[in-house]
Amino acid sequence: MRTNSFDGLCDACSAHVAAGSGSLTGKPGRWRTWCLACSPRPPARGAHDGWHRLPLASLDFETTGVDPHADRVVSYALLDEPGFEITGLIDPGVPIPTAASDVHGITETMVAGAPGPAEALTVVIDWVQALIERRVGLVVFNACYDLTMLRAEAQRHGLAEPDWERLLVVDPYVLDWGIERGGLGQRRLVDVAAYYGVRLDGAHDATVDARAAREVAVELAARHATVGTTSLEDLMGHQRTWYADRAEDWNSYARRVGRDLDDPTGWPLAS
Repeated sequence: MRTNSFDGLCDACSAHVAAGSGSLTGKPGRWRTWCLACSPRPPARGAHDGWHRLPLASLDFETTGVDPHADRVVSYALLDEPGFEITGLIDPGVPIPTAASDVHGITETMVAGAPGPAEALTVVIDWVQALIERRVGLVVFNACYDLTMLRAEAQRHGLAEPDWERLLVVDPYVLDWGIERGGLGQRRLVDVAAYYGVRLDGAHDATVDARAAREVAVELAARHATVGTTSLEDLMGHQRTWYADRAEDWNSYARRVGRDLDDPTGWPLAS
C-alpha cells in the first residue's frame, strides 16, 4: 500500500479522502483509494499450530547491484536459533557502484581487508547445507534473488553448492502475493513489514532485513491459517505456483507496455 497522491472517494465507505490522508492499493488501471478507517488490515493472529511455531532460519545479502547472475555479495546475515547470528562483510573483488553504496551504505573502503567470496561464502553454503540436513525452513524475502546470487557466486568461485532440491524455503514476498494476489500494490519488505506491524529500522542492512523477513513470515503464518498449517514441504509447491501466477500477472501488463518479462519458473532459483 502507498499513500494516496490525489483526492478521491473511499472504496469502502465513499467518504472523501484528501490527497495524502489515506491509502492507495492495486495497480495501474485498478487503483483503489481508502480512508484511514477503511484501509485494508491483516486478520488477527489465530491459535493454530504450524510452521511458524517451529525454528526458522533467515538469510539476507547486500550486493553490488540487482542482477543475481552478474552482481556480487558484499555482506551477509545468517540468523538461526535465538542468539545465533553469523554476519560479515565480503570483499567482492570488483568495484562497488556508488548507486549500490547509496542503498546499503557499504563502500569499497569498508570491505578492504574483508574475506574474499570463496572464503566467506563457504561459511554461508555450509550453514545452508546444515539447515537442509536439520530440515529447518530458511526465510528469504524474494528468495529467487538471494539464492540465485548464492548459486552464481558458488559456481563463479568453484564452491560446492547446497543440495538445492531439498532446501525448504519460506519466501514472505511470494506468500504475501499468494494471499493478496497483488491487490495491495507494491510490496517491498518495508511495505509488508509495515502492514503486519513488524518493526524495520535501518532497512538494507542485512541483519535488519533478515530479522524483519523472519518476523513477517511468522506473522503471515499466524494470521493466515491456510498458509501456517501447511507443511513446509507442501508450501514449496504452493510458492512455486504463486510465483508463477505473479510472474504471469506482471507479464500480461509488461506485454502491453513493452517491459521485460519475468520467468514464471524462476523460484526459488532463477534460470
